[in-house]
Amino acid sequence: MLEMLLAAHDAGRLQFFGDHAHLADEAAFKAYLAPLHRTKWFVYSKRPFAGAGAGAGLSVPLHHRVAISNSRLIAADATGVTFSYKDYRIEGPGRYKTMTLKPDEFIRRFLIHVLPNGFHRIRHCGLLASGTKTEAFARIRELIAALAAVQTAHQPQPPDRAAAN
Repeated sequence: MLEMLLAAHDAGRLQFFGDHAHLADEAAFKAYLAPLHRTKWFVYSKRPFAGAGAGAGLSVPLHHRVAISNSRLIAADATGVTFSYKDYRIEGPGRYKTMTLKPDEFIRRFLIHVLPNGFHRIRHCGLLASGTKTEAFARIRELIAALAAVQTAHQPQPPDRAAAN
């Protein structure tokens, strides 16, 4: 990874802005990366669930979705972007609200949801998978109840006061 960063920098494919503009200089960039060369990196990766080609079938439904749909955008100009959102803490019609953000803050928040090339968003997996959520939580409750019953059965019982007298 570090070698690829250096190669991209040497080829002029990296751009730096603001507080990082000084990293455009080759010596400054190498000095910035120097501590990272001493780190022992451990890369953990797994094969795709159903082979390398399996992700292709998922790419279309995952990539067409965006962080905010056009229908939620109300207004945009040089002073701000106004959009509608849902406040999930409130029930009823009052949960639908509007917010105006400065353009740079709106873009910052939007870009948080953009994945790098080659990454795929996997949502609601495991316990929170929509198809199995109800069954999963019911099974978890059963297991907790069974564990509590076993722990209660193995606890020492206090001596009977009537038998002690």
